[in-house]
Amino acid sequence: MKPKEDSSSESIFTTLRELPLLKGVSQARLQEVVGNTRFHFLKYAPGETIAEANEPCTHIKFVVSGSVRLSVANASGRFSVDQTLTAPQVLAPDYLFGRSPRYPGSIVAIDRVGIMQIAKEDYRQMLSSDPVFLFNFLNTVSTNAQKGLHGILAVATGSLEERIAFWIISMTQPGSTDIVLRCQHRDLYALFGVSRHSYFTTLDSMKADGIIDYDSSREIRILSRPELLRILLR
Repeated sequence: MKPKEDSSSESIFTTLRELPLLKGVSQARLQEVVGNTRFHFLKYAPGETIAEANEPCTHIKFVVSGSVRLSVANASGRFSVDQTLTAPQVLAPDYLFGRSPRYPGSIVAIDRVGIMQIAKEDYRQMLSSDPVFLFNFLNTVSTNAQKGLHGILAVATGSLEERIAFWIISMTQPGSTDIVLRCQHRDLYALFGVSRHSYFTTLDSMKADGIIDYDSSREIRILSRPELLRILLR
C-alpha cells in the first residue's frame, strides 16, 4: 500500500522547529527554507513499511508523529537488534551520504505515523546554506563515529560488559527505546570468545544494575541505553 501524502503546509514551520537537525535555526531562516524547499509529508498506517533494509537513501526522513520500529539483522537472520524511535527523530542520518547510502534495516510504522522527507540534493543545499544546519548534521554524524571508536577499543581490550555495550550502541540510535537484541546465547559467548559461565555472570551483573533484562530464550532487552553508553565512556 502506497503511503498517503499530506499536502497541507500550514504547520510546516512548527514541525521544523521540533526536528533535531533543525534546532537553533533562526525564525527568518526557517521561513526562507519553507519558501525554497519542497517538503513531502507522508502518512503511514500501523504495520506499513517506511523503508526496507538495504534500500537506497534518496531522502532524509524525519518522524514527525507516532513511533516506528527499526530492525537491523545480519544476512542469516541469526542476529538482530530492534528499536523504537518516537517523534521527533531522524531516521538513519549516518547513511544518507557516503559510499553505501542505504538503510541499515527495515523501518515499520508502529501506530499512525507522520514522516517528513526531503530529497537528498535539497537537503545538501540546506546544509550548505546555513552553518547551523551543517553543524547539527556534522555533530550527529561525529557523535556516532566517536562512539564507534570507543567501541572498537572496547572490543579489542575491554571487558565483556564493554563489548556487549558496544554491540548494542553501534546498532541503535540515540533516543531509541524498547531495544531488543535477538541471538542465541551460545552464539554470543562464542563470538566474544568467553566461557558460558563468564558470559552469564556478566549478564546477571548488568541485570542486577538495571541495565538489561534477559531470560533463557534468545532475547536480551535493554532497559537503559544511556547506561550502556556510560559503560563505553567511563
